[in-house]
Amino acid sequence: MLLKKIIIVIILPLIFFSCKGRKKQFNSNILDTKMNEIADNYVKLVLRVGQIDGDFVDSYYGPDSLKPNDVIKTKNDSLNVQKECSLQTDILLNRLDSLGSLKADELQTLRYRFLYKQLLAVKAKLFMLSGGTLPFDEESKALYDAVSPSFPKEHYEKIIYEIRNILPGKGDVVTRWNNFKKDFIIPENKIDTVFKAAINACRKRTLEHIKLPPNENFKVEFVTNKPWAGYNWYKGNYFSVIQVNTSIPIYIDRAIDLAAHEGYPGHHVYNSLLEEYLVKKRGWLEFTVYPLFSPQSLIAEGTANYGIDAVFPGESRMKFEKEVLFPLAGLDSTKADEYYKILKMTEELSYAGNEAAKNFLDGKWTKDETLHWLEKYCLMSSEQAKQKIKFVNIYRSYVINYNLGKDIVKNYIERHGGTSENPEKKWELFRYLLTTPQTPSGLNK
Repeated sequence: MLLKKIIIVIILPLIFFSCKGRKKQFNSNILDTKMNEIADNYVKLVLRVGQIDGDFVDSYYGPDSLKPNDVIKTKNDSLNVQKECSLQTDILLNRLDSLGSLKADELQTLRYRFLYKQLLAVKAKLFMLSGGTLPFDEESKALYDAVSPSFPKEHYEKIIYEIRNILPGKGDVVTRWNNFKKDFIIPENKIDTVFKAAINACRKRTLEHIKLPPNENFKVEFVTNKPWAGYNWYKGNYFSVIQVNTSIPIYIDRAIDLAAHEGYPGHHVYNSLLEEYLVKKRGWLEFTVYPLFSPQSLIAEGTANYGIDAVFPGESRMKFEKEVLFPLAGLDSTKADEYYKILKMTEELSYAGNEAAKNFLDGKWTKDETLHWLEKYCLMSSEQAKQKIKFVNIYRSYVINYNLGKDIVKNYIERHGGTSENPEKKWELFRYLLTTPQTPSGLNK
């Protein structure tokens, strides 16, 4: 019964912002007031769910008064909280539905759509916490408002064949690629220096297009034994803690990737601008909390990955890395052109990782079969494949947020005129996505 109920809720058309939605009459101030009440309760709900799942709340910097005032001590307490939260989610969704007779401006409509989709994700997460399961694609749709495309293995085999033909050395392509990459690993004692240079360059280039709060800042910590390569912990007041996992090799190209993705113009900038524009200026408290397993994550990861290419477009990135980062890392740049050419081709294998996660989580592939696929079709080393499985076991369908998220953001920006021929328009649209409430399905319209 619960499964039927959640599926009905998730696929129910969102009348308020349907592309065929009817015109509505309203008073803007009344709508804002009602939305603010729903937002306060949404924050309380997300924080309450965070008591059940320690990974659910990625960050919170809002009022202490919205935090839960009790502690969950027993399994029975947890079950009662799940029921309480499920009921509260239904109440908030019904309250949003009741606002369907009110007309909204563009930003209010985006806010409404954002809250609705976020609440649907909460509903799905509660269903999963209660022991319910959804197929991979249904799970990603429920949690992240998107479904990853699927390609046959022949698609990846063609790309790998092309890579095999240009890789130096002999033997299987996976071994040759991973051996070739070893010359581009940043020595551990150089990571901090290289990363600081990458951050400074990304920040300088970001500031040419985006005005940031004057006191924004973050600190970098190097950690070990994590399932991810990097993580941004946003603390509020325009401050982040960025952690970089040094348990796995950090290749020279990852310096810009991590600096841009986690910092400028990625997660740090995204969270800072949401706080500045939506929390501080508008008082929208729903943006003081970030539930990790929600559509907001696809927007966050998508804009962060898109930001890498935005801040270092075309050949400018390789030029900077060869002239600045390679010398700082003490690496030979004579094979850099070849390295980056192959690296660009391996990016086309990205969705093979989603395919592995899908079949593994849906129970179609064993762990060994999944590891074999990751090595063969993602060209991962054995250690990288094991790290990927570790990530998938914890974060499940979250994997789609990186590649699909980037593609959704990229397609939206290009569809609205933000092409390489019009870089100013590209940054204008990018800023818009970083400062407004957005949902994946909304960007696909």
